Amino acid sequence: MITALVVDDELPAVQELSYLLGRDERVSTVHTATSGTEALKVLEREDVDAIFLDIHMPGLTGLELARVIARFASPPAVVFVTADDDHALEAFDLAAVDYLLKPVRPERLERCVGRIVDQHDGARSHPDAAPEVITVEQGGVTRMIRRDDVAFVQAQGDYARLHTPEGSYLVRVPLTDLERQWGPAGFVRIHRSYLVAMDAVQQLRLGGPQPFVVAGGAELPVSRRLLPGLRERLAATRIRPLT
Repeated sequence: MITALVVDDELPAVQELSYLLGRDERVSTVHTATSGTEALKVLEREDVDAIFLDIHMPGLTGLELARVIARFASPPAVVFVTADDDHALEAFDLAAVDYLLKPVRPERLERCVGRIVDQHDGARSHPDAAPEVITVEQGGVTRMIRRDDVAFVQAQGDYARLHTPEGSYLVRVPLTDLERQWGPAGFVRIHRSYLVAMDAVQQLRLGGPQPFVVAGGAELPVSRRLLPGLRERLAATRIRPLT
């Protein structure tokens, strides 16, 4: 279990996020602060595993507070919470665990807490490792998305479409290049048109006339040619095929 600190100069925002975190059985205690200065006082007297920071605060901003926290001997995991994503790149440069947009959706927060717990327990990655971030363009706006939010990738000519819980994003990278780059991170080619994140696989059937996997709520075909490689990867996971 983890302890959390919510920092926001708007009290309703503090109360809402504290309520959502308090419902998560993985969170034991939720501390609160309405300014960066108050947050530092809380950190002096309490052991905090994760801090949820609003970026736009008067006085000491969330980004400035994160820079102070980064100098701690054992800094808590930092999650930025904001109404816009203008500072996403800077946030990830500060090795933020996540970047949540207001209003925070409960299911999105649950995944965020999962990342923090994984980092806290040392289950998936080293605590000092910055998350892999991809820059995408959508409607003329540059966005930053995390690679571990991508459930599967779909080939579209010389492009690839990244499918996440929040939506899909087109990037000008061939699927074969992503297969090579993302293979070590747990992505497996299952079809000439699909690359899937093994952590995102919810269900699969490898027998019958048409093998398939379910990832990100979508049923994706598995080609017979690539089936042996998928079986090999499955041997190292706890995912069990349907009979």
